[in-house]
Amino acid sequence: MRIAIVHYHLQPGGVTRIIEHTVAALAGSGISLVVLTGQEPGPDFPAPFKVIPALQYEAQRSVSTPGDLVRAMKEAAQESLGVFPDLWHVHNHSLGKNTILPPALHFLAEEGHHLLLHIHDFAEDGRPANYHMMLEKMADGSKRAMSKLLYPAADHVHYGVLNGRDFSFLLDAGVQIDCLHLLANPVQLHVGYEDAPPPAPEQLFLYPTRAIRRKNLGEFLLWSAVTGEGNRFATTMGPENPRERPRYEQWKRFAAELSLPVEFELASRPGNSFVQLLRQARGLVTTSVAEGFGLAFLEPWLAGRPVCGRDLPEITDEFRDQGILLPHLYRRLDVPVQWIGRGRLLDCAVAGQEKSLSAYGRQPGPNCLDRILAAWIKDDNVDFGCLDEEMQQLVIRRLVRDPQEATLLRPDGLPDPVSCDEPLEINRKILEQRYSLSGYGARLREVYRRIVGSVSTPLDALDGEQLLNHFLAPERLTLLRVD
Repeated sequence: MRIAIVHYHLQPGGVTRIIEHTVAALAGSGISLVVLTGQEPGPDFPAPFKVIPALQYEAQRSVSTPGDLVRAMKEAAQESLGVFPDLWHVHNHSLGKNTILPPALHFLAEEGHHLLLHIHDFAEDGRPANYHMMLEKMADGSKRAMSKLLYPAADHVHYGVLNGRDFSFLLDAGVQIDCLHLLANPVQLHVGYEDAPPPAPEQLFLYPTRAIRRKNLGEFLLWSAVTGEGNRFATTMGPENPRERPRYEQWKRFAAELSLPVEFELASRPGNSFVQLLRQARGLVTTSVAEGFGLAFLEPWLAGRPVCGRDLPEITDEFRDQGILLPHLYRRLDVPVQWIGRGRLLDCAVAGQEKSLSAYGRQPGPNCLDRILAAWIKDDNVDFGCLDEEMQQLVIRRLVRDPQEATLLRPDGLPDPVSCDEPLEINRKILEQRYSLSGYGARLREVYRRIVGSVSTPLDALDGEQLLNHFLAPERLTLLRVD
C-alpha cells in the first residue's frame, strides 16, 4: 500500500507530532509513505518528504490555482512512490489555512482518488476569520458552495476525527458511519511512572501548555492567588501566534502587579526540559475551556503525575468510559454573581452571542440568550470560565484583597492530588493498552485497508450549516472564545 500524507508544514507542533507518530507506527508494516508539505522540515524528520510551496499557509504559499496544486501533488507523490498513492491522508484540510487545498482535494475526489480527511480542528469552532476567508476566496460568499468543497461525501472519501464530539457532529452533518473513523491520538512520553521522583519540597503546580486564550490563564492565576503559601505555579510555554501575545502579556503584568506566585515559560529557560518539569511537579494543572483531543488529561499520568483542574466532559467522558480515573477535576468554578453584577453579565452575554454569531453570518434565535444564561449561571453563581479577562481580573483582585472570600468559591480550592497511587497505576496501564503507538498503527492500517477497498462513487456534500449549528450552540459560548 502506498500513502501520501499531506500537511501545510512540518514545524514542531501538534499535527506534526501526529504525523511523526504515524510514520513510527507504520514502520515495518510494508506501507510506503511520502509526506507532501509546504516547507522544508527540520533535519531529523523521519520520513521521505516532498516540498510543494503551494501547500503553505495562505499568506506564504506560492501563487497557484487548485489545478496547479493537484498536478504538483500528483507529480511529487508519483516521483517518490513510483505510482499514484492508493490513499491521500490529509491533515486539517478544512481549517482555512490554505484556500486552494480544499478545491484541489475535491478534484482528486471527483477523479476517484481515495481520501482520508483527518480533521484535528474546525474553522467552525471559534475561528471565524478562517471561515470567512474560505467563504469569500473559495465560494464567492456561498455557504452551499463552500460545504461542497470542504466536505465532499462519497464512499471513497473518509473522515478521521479525534474525539466522540466531533464524530457525532460529522455524523449528524451527513457522513455515512462507514466513512467516519475515530482516530484518537497516541499518547507517548519518554518517561515511565517508575522514573518519577517524589514532588519537590517547594510544591509546584505546573500548567503544561502554550498559553493561548482558550487555555484560560486567568483561572490558573486565580488558583495561585487562593491556594496558599508554599506553593509555586508555573506555565511551560507562551503563545507563538502574534495575535495571542497582547492578552498574554497583559496577564503577565497583572500577575506581577498582584505579586502572584506564578512563573511563566519555564520550558524555555536553559536547562529546563519538558519531561524534567513534569517530574518536578506536585500536580499538573489544566484550566482550558476547549480542547480538540485532550492530551493534557492523559499525558501526565505516564510521567507519574496526576492531573487537576477544569473538566471538559465533552472530551473527558470518553476517557472515563475507557476506565481512566480523573478524580481531581471540577466541571465548574462558581463565583457569586453579585461579584460581577447580574446586569453586567447580561450585557456581556448579549454582546458575546451577537459577536460570536455575526462572525459566522448568523443572528441570535429567540431563546439563545436564555440558553446561554442557563449554562453560565447556577444558584446565583456564574462559572468563572465563561467570563472575559476583565471580569476575571475583577474577581482575582477581590480575592487578593480579601482571601477569606475564597470560601465562597465552588470548589474553594484547586483539587490537590496529595495521594493518588491507584489512579496513577490504573491510568498508566490503560494508556499503554489503548493509546500506544503500536495500537495507533494497527487502527490506521485497518482504516487504510477499508478506504482503499472502497468503491469510488459520485460526490455529494455534507451539510456544513448543520455542522456550524453544533459548534455555535448557545450552551457552548464562553467569552474567552469571542474575539
